[in-house]
Amino acid sequence: MVAVNESLPEGFLLLGFADRPWLELPLFIVLLLTYPTAMMGNVAIIVVSRVDPRLHSPMYFFLTNLSFLDMCYTTSIVPQMLLNLGSSKKTISYMGCVVQLYVFHIMGGTECLLLAIMSFDRYVAICRPLHYTLIMNHRLCTLLASTMWLTGVIFAFSEATLTLQLPLCGVNKLDHLLCEIPVLIKAACGEKEANELALSVVCIFILAVPLCLILASYASIGRAVLKIKSSEGRKKAFGTCSSHLIVVFLFYGPAISMYLQPPSSISRDQPKFMALFYGVVTPTLNPFIYTLRNKDVKGALGKLGQSLLNSK
Repeated sequence: MVAVNESLPEGFLLLGFADRPWLELPLFIVLLLTYPTAMMGNVAIIVVSRVDPRLHSPMYFFLTNLSFLDMCYTTSIVPQMLLNLGSSKKTISYMGCVVQLYVFHIMGGTECLLLAIMSFDRYVAICRPLHYTLIMNHRLCTLLASTMWLTGVIFAFSEATLTLQLPLCGVNKLDHLLCEIPVLIKAACGEKEANELALSVVCIFILAVPLCLILASYASIGRAVLKIKSSEGRKKAFGTCSSHLIVVFLFYGPAISMYLQPPSSISRDQPKFMALFYGVVTPTLNPFIYTLRNKDVKGALGKLGQSLLNSK
């Protein structure tokens, strides 16, 4: 048992699926397979986007940001999960919990904003094609990316810091697989209404507002696509946007169900399965979604693979 004092524990016992021990081995195997797959897939997208001149466009600039985010996002939680699932020691130090809390939420919050920026990029490409290069210039892309990272850091840092101020009253058990804000708020003692309200406000700006912008962008895109007379043109426009829409639904669905409700009303197993989904499943699937539905990325990967074989 982890030693604690009344105010600050030395560490936390992550209960995870302690009530379902039969789940631990299958989950360990799944994570052991998906983690390197996610890392290799996202690294491949970053490399081809940098190496292939055909992919030097705003769309792939933001896609490399997404791949980097996904790598950091999944790395912040999966190694700790593997350590806990693969051994009888299911603890995380207090500082380890703090680092995980900050990194996980900074990456998650930044990804919410990035998905909105990527939808704006698709909106300009399809609804304002003649002005695309003028609008989505290098300066604007850099400004959008910098603002996105800065905003994600500020919102996540402030909310995580506020959560860490809550008294734990000797509690050192978290019924979760990782350190996450809603679970820490639920485990804390004393008055938590202010923290729950602050989390709701932050999530409105980080989750709800970007999602509304995404939906508005795709409503305009949908109208523009319907006006395209050629079936080939409609198919190309749909193919360009469908990958991003799939990623949006995979990420936002679980995140909304987890964060846009008071932590006190969250069920026992909901955080575990939601964290596995948007922290593991989505980062693993993203490279495949963008690769399988994108001829440019598939071509660039094939070209890179061929050049590597020829070099040997």
